[in-house]
Amino acid sequence: MTRARTKDREEYNRLAQSFHPPRPVLRNALKAFLVGGIICTAAQVIFGYLSARLPRTQAFAMTSSLMVFLGAFLTGLGVYDEIGRFAGMGAALPITGFANSVVSPAMEYKREGFVLGVSARMFQVAGPVIVYGSLSALLVSILRVYVFK
Repeated sequence: MTRARTKDREEYNRLAQSFHPPRPVLRNALKAFLVGGIICTAAQVIFGYLSARLPRTQAFAMTSSLMVFLGAFLTGLGVYDEIGRFAGMGAALPITGFANSVVSPAMEYKREGFVLGVSARMFQVAGPVIVYGSLSALLVSILRVYVFK
């Protein structure tokens, strides 16, 4: 009975796959590459402008802050969701995507109130990124201090 079910399940999966259109992997990768490149080029242009007027570390901080603001602002307007639908990971990977992952849940759950809605759900997606990013930074710092003196 188990073999028959397994065989039926495999046959069903093959049949179901025949009705699914093939995924346009190359086209999706190209769109992600282009949009991600445009976002990063915009950040580089902003950094170039700011680094001519500010010290390098301040220019880095200002560029990052401005890109996070732009990502959050475009998410609030509903534009960044369309960019994300079009470009996929090309829009999610830059720092603007991080801003989107914080602002989107906050906007979605604001009807539930600030404590149980916005505050509780805001870091639902971005929380693990912050935790693992902090742990990775701690690990690299420990390795640098104690191993690679």
